[in-house]
Amino acid sequence: MNYLTNEKLVIVGAAGMIGSNMAQTALMLKLTPNVCLYDVYEPGLRGVVAEMDHCAFEGANITWTTDPAVAYKDAKYIISSGGAPRKEGMTREDLLKGNCQIAEDFGKDVKKYCPDVKHIVVIFNPADLTGLVVLLHSGVKPECVTTLAALDSTRLQEALALEFGVQQSKVTGAYTYGGHGEAMAVFASKALIDGTPLSQKGLSAERWAEIKHNTVQGGSNIIKLRGRSSFQSPAYNAVKMIEAAMGGDKFTWPAGCYVNNAEYQHVMMAMPSVIDETGAHFCAPAGTAEELAELKASYEHLCKMRDEIIDLGIIPPVSEWTKCNPNL
Repeated sequence: MNYLTNEKLVIVGAAGMIGSNMAQTALMLKLTPNVCLYDVYEPGLRGVVAEMDHCAFEGANITWTTDPAVAYKDAKYIISSGGAPRKEGMTREDLLKGNCQIAEDFGKDVKKYCPDVKHIVVIFNPADLTGLVVLLHSGVKPECVTTLAALDSTRLQEALALEFGVQQSKVTGAYTYGGHGEAMAVFASKALIDGTPLSQKGLSAERWAEIKHNTVQGGSNIIKLRGRSSFQSPAYNAVKMIEAAMGGDKFTWPAGCYVNNAEYQHVMMAMPSVIDETGAHFCAPAGTAEELAELKASYEHLCKMRDEIIDLGIIPPVSEWTKCNPNL
């Protein structure tokens, strides 16, 4: 059976809906036979393990544990959905303190048990902050930690495809950058609808404002429709991110990356990026003055949340980050 690699992949939060979907997706895509399912909730975890075994994936070597020392030993790739899910009426930011504390423990476990991990994808919200916390406490290189940000862009793509009655893949160049939250910046000045610039499609300002609003609220809308936070789309996109890090097809949707340059300092934020086997690589987005102003506002919002978790003592002041992670 041809797998992409034989190296160990750990799914954190495997007892949950996102985690179990990630496990199944990773095995269906034949990323690695060596998948370790980790969760602190043993009954749910045992149920997921039984389900995976009943799929009878050929050549799979599925292990499971509730012990982080066992889970992370020899791990080369990790995807973590191991935080509290968002419930109806909550924003991603409402999860800030509790999930950042979970992220702190996760990062410290990585540093302790698998410091040579090759790539980590963090998907539990607020991902811009939890990913930053993991990066700081794990001690790994910045390009080795990414956060899930693609869903905002795929939701924008879907909305535009529905608006103009085209296949979703026919919508290109429409992305969201900055924070993975309600302060995200929507870039569509370079969007094409089946090859035609969006600017030539006669979309009214009012309708465009509705589409932007619906994109921002895409996650909360799923909660209203299904009674729970989305799980299939984050699971699939997260696995595709780790697939790229394993040397598979490059992941070209926006990813949350650690950014520290002349314009944006010391934050994890969605940028135009590519994930490949050498890690995550990003560049500055191109857009209109209005789009870039939205991105600056999103960045400033991220800085405020970053400073909040500094005040909570979850991460040290920026001036001390290199003591925590010399790679920064």
